[in-house]
Amino acid sequence: MPETDSLPTAGVIYDLKGLKCPLPVLKTRKRMLTLAPGALITIETTDPLAVIDIPHFCNEDGHTLAQSEALATGHRFTIRKKA
Repeated sequence: MPETDSLPTAGVIYDLKGLKCPLPVLKTRKRMLTLAPGALITIETTDPLAVIDIPHFCNEDGHTLAQSEALATGHRFTIRKKA
């Protein structure tokens, strides 16, 4: 059966709604330490600066930003931890 959904799915969803910069990145960095290499995590945030901060965090730390999605209430990011 062909795969109909090409978007990555994360086993971990981390709700960071209501937190302001720099807390979403700081909490994401701390949570990433507990994940196995290659694991996916989805971050949900209402911080408008997250669209800049999360991609920058991924780039600086070597993680892959697998998906970025605008939501009515904020943003959702799926990150793959570096191997």
